[in-house]
Amino acid sequence: MFYLPIIPRLQRMFASMQTTQHMTWHYENKIEGMLRHPSDGEAWKHFDRKHPSFASDPHNVRLGLCTNGFNPYIQALSSPYSWLPVIATLYNLPPEMCMTKPYMFLTCLITGPSNPKASIDVYLEPLIDDLNKLWNGIWTYDVSRKQNFLMRAALMLTINDFPAYGMISGWSTHGRLSCPHYMEHTESFTLTYGRKSCWFDCHRRFLPIEHPFRRNNKAFRKGEVEKDGPPPILTPSQVCRRVKDFPKVTKSGVTRMDGYGEWHNWTKRSIFWDLPYWKDNSLRHNLDVIHIEFFF
Repeated sequence: MFYLPIIPRLQRMFASMQTTQHMTWHYENKIEGMLRHPSDGEAWKHFDRKHPSFASDPHNVRLGLCTNGFNPYIQALSSPYSWLPVIATLYNLPPEMCMTKPYMFLTCLITGPSNPKASIDVYLEPLIDDLNKLWNGIWTYDVSRKQNFLMRAALMLTINDFPAYGMISGWSTHGRLSCPHYMEHTESFTLTYGRKSCWFDCHRRFLPIEHPFRRNNKAFRKGEVEKDGPPPILTPSQVCRRVKDFPKVTKSGVTRMDGYGEWHNWTKRSIFWDLPYWKDNSLRHNLDVIHIEFFF
């Protein structure tokens, strides 16, 4: 694993006249009634209400984390070798800059003969250590103001596909309980001949109680009328109580927990729960803190 420290690169953003003026864009260009940037979203505002001292300084940095694995050998896809980059993005910048190549910082590059899966937490420990240091503050020089200030940073969201979502969150995306919204309240069933889990016709629970589709027993599963309501949505504190006693992943591997695949799909306590502000970061759902739906 190759780790590229993120703190010096964030400090460099304030040391250059070309970038320091853009690092406070999110604070100076607020707008109501339009979603053009994550700073206009309710999740950002919720974080500001939870941490007013952090929100009061426009220099403080908001980060996103992107990760996905791929096979570097295009001509030999049968090779099991894997590369998994972890990239940090800056959300202080204006919309036309924050997801461009110069401002996407490669922090970790995890290579090996196989995908790390849930053991990715072991490789992310140096990054989590730096994020904790940034939450407490690092003295940084602002070249535009010609003065030092205490730069703080917070990880606001992560962006990943569904398999990487399971690796990072600790809720496995495989098996009958793979849906992170339904969790143990899933209505999935096993195909008679394929013996695979299927989630067909699980969406009618979200419709209004008087919707005609709920009573339609021909267009969906034959003979089935939907009477149940949507599954409950856990609050961040409820999720925290569930996972706080779960084992962390160590070099020796993942500890399989009782009830896995029967009444839960938890494989670990995600290393992101080590961040002091993470447990109250979510608005909609327990796992949205590590999913693109956190903002949208």
